[in-house]
Order: sequence, then structure tokens, then C-alpha cells
Amino acid sequence: MQHVQLFPPGMTLLALVWLLLDATFLITLLWHLLQGCKSGHSLLCSVFQDLIRYGKTKTGLQRPAWLQWFDIPKRCFWHFYCVSLIWNGCLLWILLRLLLQSVPVPEWLQLVLHFLHAGSEPQILDRELSVILALALLWLHSLRRLLECLFVSVFSNGVIHLVQYCFGLGYYFLIGITVLTYCPLDRRTVSTDNLLTQCHWYHILGLALYIWASLHQYRCHCILAGLRKSASGNVINLNHSVPCGDWFERVSCPHYFAELLIYVSIAVVFGLLNTIWWLVVLFVLLNQALAALLCHEFYHEKFDTYPIHRKAFIPFIF
Repeated sequence: MQHVQLFPPGMTLLALVWLLLDATFLITLLWHLLQGCKSGHSLLCSVFQDLIRYGKTKTGLQRPAWLQWFDIPKRCFWHFYCVSLIWNGCLLWILLRLLLQSVPVPEWLQLVLHFLHAGSEPQILDRELSVILALALLWLHSLRRLLECLFVSVFSNGVIHLVQYCFGLGYYFLIGITVLTYCPLDRRTVSTDNLLTQCHWYHILGLALYIWASLHQYRCHCILAGLRKSASGNVINLNHSVPCGDWFERVSCPHYFAELLIYVSIAVVFGLLNTIWWLVVLFVLLNQALAALLCHEFYHEKFDTYPIHRKAFIPFIF
């Protein structure tokens, strides 16, 4: 019986999923830029706007009352990072036990990886350090964002859609799996010395970019939280104000730009060679660009004196 190949040579289900997500958000971004469904009052337009907006960008949005049944408080963002912290922490622990102690990968995880990554090109050895660093950076990013959500950010009564909530949970599951597929997971021991010999210039550069972007993102989140706090740190209002300072002088949503740089830094840690990860970076670019554009429009509509020189997402460009 002839074997039927579902995907093109070298194409995996995992790559196809990321391509579909990229295409979906690209079409959504272009549709919004072309004024599609911006001012329409049809049911389709209402659902479209409800699905792409969250938080303050839903303020004043005209939508049927039944759509509010799917609202989840935006303050539940911390759920995403909690799930990521646990899931990606488990994947990092499994990988370290495999490489340092030859403890085999659980069968269920092997089945998931095979299902999503079957048909890929043969994996190259000596990628273990890159994968360890990538998972560790994702874990640290999730830890920082969780702590920021719980102890820094001041959430208003903004909401997200149930679909966005479920998508966010699935996203962090998929991210960890995507990283893990970059190196072979056969049963073998890799010494610490061998891992150190894998260290290259791009690991150092990637770590430096990650730290730089993370620091700026933290500062931006502190600036946003400070708009709703007194000098003593007490919450005094839940209003929206014009943020200033740090990268806010250049763009409306520098924390989204920093998020993109964090994912680019992980691409650098991979030596710029992980093709599927670049699909992830493209997704983050399109996703954050759409969110930044919606926020940028909100600021301009709400504040007549909003600085006209600020871009929405990427300094001097977009």
C-alpha cells in the first residue's frame, strides 16, 4: 500500500499550525488596516471586533448583549503565565534529566512530539544548549510576567473574550513543544563540559538582547501601573492616562515591542537557524502589531493632545 504524505517534504503539523496562525493574524491585521468592519453594525462585524479587541480597546464597542456572556476579566492574564511556568518548567526538567541523567522522555510526550513533528528533517546534534537556554528563558519570562501581573500591574474592569483566553492557554503549551522539537531526544547523556563546548557567540548575544528587552518591558509595565498609583504605591484610580517615559516617548505600546524583541532574542539563541521558531516570531510580530494598533487608535480617540510623533508599535516604522 502506497504511503500518503499529508504535508510537503520537510513540513510538519507543528509548522503548519504556526503558518496558519501567521496567515490568520496577517489577514486580520490587513483587514483592520483597510477599515474592514470598523464602522459596520452587522453581527459579523460585532463578533470580529469582539474577538480582536480586549481590555481598554473594547471601551465603547457596540456589541450585542449576548457577547458579554463570553467576557472574562483581563486580570486573569496571570493564568497564562502560571500555566506556562508549570508546563515549560516541566519540559525543562524532563530535558535536563534526559541529558544529564539519561532518564528517558515520558512516552506520552514522545507521542505528542512525534504527532506534531513527524516528517521533519533529521535533527542535528549539539543543539542541546540552545534548547536548554530557550526553555529557561521562556520559563523566566513567564515567572517575571506572573509576578508583574500579581504585584505590579493595576487592572481595570477590562475584559478578554473566552476564545482569547483559551487560545492564550493553548499558546503557551505549543510554545514549549516548539522549542523541544529542535534537538533529538534519544536516550543519551551529555556532560556539563560538553554543553559548555556548545557555547557560541549567538548565545551571549541572545542573552544580552533578552535581558535588555526584559528590563525595558518591566519598566514600561511599572510606568503603566504608576499611572494608577499614588507616590506611596496605593491604587488611586482605574482610569486610562497617557504614559510617558522610557520607550513610551517613541511608541504607544513599547511593552509589545519588547515582547517581540524577547522572542527575537530566543531566535538568536537558536543561532538564527530554527525555522519554526521564526514562524513563532512572525506570529508574535503580527499579534502584537494588531494589539498595538488598536491601543494606538484608542489613545488618539480618547486624548486630543496625544503626541502625534509616536508610532504604534515599532519606533520610527509602524
